[in-house]
Amino acid sequence: MGTAIWIFLVEDDDTIKRLPLARYLRLTERDPKERMPEYANMRVRCVEAGVELEQRKPVEILRLLYFNLVFDSEGRIDVLEQDKERRLRANIGIPILIDKRTDNVIEARHIFAKKRLYNGYVWELTQEMESAIVKAIFGLS
Repeated sequence: MGTAIWIFLVEDDDTIKRLPLARYLRLTERDPKERMPEYANMRVRCVEAGVELEQRKPVEILRLLYFNLVFDSEGRIDVLEQDKERRLRANIGIPILIDKRTDNVIEARHIFAKKRLYNGYVWELTQEMESAIVKAIFGLS
């Protein structure tokens, strides 16, 4: 028994394309030799599937995460956009330290950060796409 991470790109026409994890990691780690020129200057929907394996065969989907990958003009993951997303994710938590001196001020930065995160980096998985991913994972026809 083991687990694996499978990465899928969702094309504009909603077709699913598997991206090998090693290539995805090279892209996210900014390997200078790794790029995807077909996605230059594009925002591409991406799904990360956590899969439980038994004898190297998928038996259960543990989780599905969906997000956008933003590519730069050379087809590499855009580091500036990646940093913006990380900052937004860090800012969506409710602030722990609130200045008690001003009772008429509402702390809402975390609410606006969450809105910006969902508007720019998160998308909704449709039932059809989820079915296509399940078929791709389990090899169903």
